[in-house]
Amino acid sequence: MIKEVLVVEGKMDVVAIDKAVEADCIITGGFTLNRRTLDDIEHAYNRRGIIILTDPDSAGERIRKFLTERFPNAKHAFVPKLDATANNDIGIEQARPEAIRAALERVRTLTFEPTDEFTMADLVVSRLNGSEDAVARRSKLGEILGLGFANAKTFLKRLNHYGVTRAEFEAALKEIDNDR
Repeated sequence: MIKEVLVVEGKMDVVAIDKAVEADCIITGGFTLNRRTLDDIEHAYNRRGIIILTDPDSAGERIRKFLTERFPNAKHAFVPKLDATANNDIGIEQARPEAIRAALERVRTLTFEPTDEFTMADLVVSRLNGSEDAVARRSKLGEILGLGFANAKTFLKRLNHYGVTRAEFEAALKEIDNDR
């Protein structure tokens, strides 16, 4: 049983999560969160903590950003886009149980004091920005580090805000390069 309450977008996400782990969930119902849902999330946040597990698409990222601003100590889990895609649809409800479990094993917490450990130059040198394979490399690195998929600017922000160390970053890059 997961101690924190998972915050997801829809009813089918809960069905997928139930196949993977035992956890309580709150459904946002999309971006138009009503007052009662926000109250429920706030109650869970204050009592047990929450893990935001939204879809790896633009709508899921908008919901994640909104909730992060409102609940800064929330934890974050990311299912990689590839693992959350089936039948031309992207979402947690499409993810296999092992992908959901893997995301929950790599939960990250936004740090109050972001670092400036990583720069855009790090992304360029590591072929995570500006190269033909940058999108694929960021996607794989995001999966390994538990940061999800993002464009280069957002990925850099996540590296610096979610407590990724230089050693973790380099080990993950080495893993990507060894898989070639």
